[in-house]
Amino acid sequence: MIDELTSADIANSISMLRSFHKGPILVVEGVTDNRLFGKFVDKDNVKIVSAFSKENVKRSVAEVWGTRGDKRVIGILDADLDRLYGRTYSPPLFITDKRDLESMMMSTGALKDVLTEYADPELLEKFEKRYGRTEDALTRSAYPIGLLMFISMRDKLGLSFKNLDYSFFIDARTLAIDVRMMIEEVFSRSVNIGIGKKELADMIAEEEEVLDDPWVAVRGHDAVSVLAIGLSETFGDYNGRSLKSGQVSGALRLAFNYGYFEGTDLYRDTVKWAQRNNFILWVTQ
Repeated sequence: MIDELTSADIANSISMLRSFHKGPILVVEGVTDNRLFGKFVDKDNVKIVSAFSKENVKRSVAEVWGTRGDKRVIGILDADLDRLYGRTYSPPLFITDKRDLESMMMSTGALKDVLTEYADPELLEKFEKRYGRTEDALTRSAYPIGLLMFISMRDKLGLSFKNLDYSFFIDARTLAIDVRMMIEEVFSRSVNIGIGKKELADMIAEEEEVLDDPWVAVRGHDAVSVLAIGLSETFGDYNGRSLKSGQVSGALRLAFNYGYFEGTDLYRDTVKWAQRNNFILWVTQ
C-alpha cells in the first residue's frame, strides 16, 4: 500500500498537518530516515513526514513549498548517484554529504564507535597495520560496486544488484574486492545483458581515474555488508562476529550522535536555511 502513495498524497497529508501544526515540517524518504533525524529535530516544534521515495520527497516539497506557498517545509534526500551525474539541488531540498545516510554515517566517528564496541582491539590493530584504516578499506571495497551501478544506470544496462553475495568477491582477510568476481556475481543475478564482462571492467577502471572522492560512489549498504564480513571473519570481538549487515546498520544509527551530525554539511546547510526563514529545525545544545 505504501508503494502506491503518490507525491500528491504526501503533499495533501502535509497540508492536513497544518490544521494543528504551524511549525516546520521535514520530509524524508523513508522510515529509517525518520528514525535517524527524529533523534535530532526539535520534537516540540517539528514534524517529520516519510514520503516513501525520493521522487515523492522532491515532488511533494515542490508542490507544498512552491505551489501552495508553505515556506516552512524542507526536504532531505539521499544524494545517490546525483553527484556523479552532476545534478544539484536548491533549498528547500538538501542532500546527504555522501551517497546516502549509511555512507554519511560511516564517514564520521560513528564508524569508530561501532568498531570500539564490536571489534577485537588487537585483531583490528593488526588489520589496520597491514591494510590501512578500516574506513579506507571499506571505501576501496565498496566504490567499484557503486561505479558499476552508475555505469548500469547511465548506459541503461539493467543490471541487478539485489541480494548480492559479498563473500563471493570480498576477501574476508583483507576486505579487498575482486572486481572481476563482483561483475560475475552481478551478471548471475541479471538478465538480458548486452555487454561483455571485460568491457565493464575497463569502464569501471576508466571511471576510477576521474573519481575525486570515492565516497561519492559508495553505497552505504555495500560498505556495511563488507564491514559485517570483516567483523565476522577477521577482526570482530565475540559480540561482533554474529552481526548481520542490518544489525551493523542499526549500530551505526545508534552511534551517530548529535556531535557527528553537527559536523556534516547537511546540518550546516539546513541550519543556515532555517535561520534565514525564521524557524528552528534541530535541537539546540
